[in-house]
Amino acid sequence: MLVAFSVAPSGSGDSDGSVSEAVAAAVRVVRESGLPNRTDAMFTTIEGPDWDTVMDVVKRATEAVQAFGPRVSLVLKADIRPGFDGQIDAKVERVESALAQPEVS
Repeated sequence: MLVAFSVAPSGSGDSDGSVSEAVAAAVRVVRESGLPNRTDAMFTTIEGPDWDTVMDVVKRATEAVQAFGPRVSLVLKADIRPGFDGQIDAKVERVESALAQPEVS
């Protein structure tokens, strides 16, 4: 299962609105989990074998962000496809392969 999530404190951060330190705390939890993961400008995606494993990491990442403010915002998106693993890379590879093909008009 793949879960993309974004977690950040609400109502806090630097004077410029940056929440990078809080997000770094969450990403640190994800990376220390040992699960395959990828972070981009908007989301961190993790891949795990089941709900309990993945949601435990999301919960701990959210708790890490709670240290930065009294309120936390969490957004989740999941791709639940039992029997498939390695999809964190395979899904991107399929899109790249399709892009490499000549466009059909």
